[in-house]
Amino acid sequence: MIISNFTTVEEFILLGLTDKQDMKIVLFIVFLTCYIVSLFGNIVIIWISSVSPRLNTPMYFFLRNLSLLDMWYTSSVVPKMLINFLSVRKAISFGACFIQLFIHLSLGGAECYLLLSMAYDRYVAICSPLHYSNIMHRVLCIKMATASWGGGLANSIIQTFNTLQLPFCGPNVINHFFCEAPMLLELACSDTTFNQTIIFLCAIVVALIPFFSILITYVNIISSIMKIRTTKGRKRAFSTCASHVIVVSLFYGTIFVICLRPGTVHVTNQDKMATLFYSVITPMLNPLIYTLRNKDVKTALQEITRKKNLQ
Repeated sequence: MIISNFTTVEEFILLGLTDKQDMKIVLFIVFLTCYIVSLFGNIVIIWISSVSPRLNTPMYFFLRNLSLLDMWYTSSVVPKMLINFLSVRKAISFGACFIQLFIHLSLGGAECYLLLSMAYDRYVAICSPLHYSNIMHRVLCIKMATASWGGGLANSIIQTFNTLQLPFCGPNVINHFFCEAPMLLELACSDTTFNQTIIFLCAIVVALIPFFSILITYVNIISSIMKIRTTKGRKRAFSTCASHVIVVSLFYGTIFVICLRPGTVHVTNQDKMATLFYSVITPMLNPLIYTLRNKDVKTALQEITRKKNLQ
């Protein structure tokens, strides 16, 4: 191993969600369905927002990024989880474990920053509608998206590198369905106080600060909306933000359960359910939220379908 002479662990064992065979089959079917729906929904969002001139706006540029991110995010966890449902020995190699950790941390961090970028887009659209096209120009959107992906990457590099410095010299059973940093710290053969502090600080920078920035943004948005004189105008303004608010609530509501607590405090089942929700369920729900509640997407889909039928 390249990290330490004391490292003897070559693989980890993932205990998963359950050890009951009948439940494994049920869960395999459930999560395979969720995974297929997630991939299909996000592919549709990427496709329709790319080919429809109606959706050639900053909002849907960020939505394409979110859908792409969600596809990879859920793919970093679900395939291995599905394989383990059908496997007797649920092993993952040392290298594959840390690759999974790196990808999951990177994409999770990127989503936090991307949701903030989407909130800023809604802020400009509602609070400065006359200057929207000048402010949210293509170059700025690309820079914001790049910064979001880059922020997630930086978060992952810091946490993964620090975890890799730890010696793993014996215990190799992870009571989870994927390789998560706090669970890996429990298996280390040295003091992990520094690593726990790093995880907590990264959670503040990557999750807490963007979350409160989104809250402040929406306070200003609501303030501007309340100044609109007509009820119809207020409803229309609220409707443009509704999907984003729901997605933010679903994502952050569960991620805080894990990220913003001391690393030594573990409620394993609670951890698993929270991680399952923001890693698997939320990426599946996001396309449904943005399509079922969005008239522009529905109209664009109808227009594309109509053109296909006329050809």
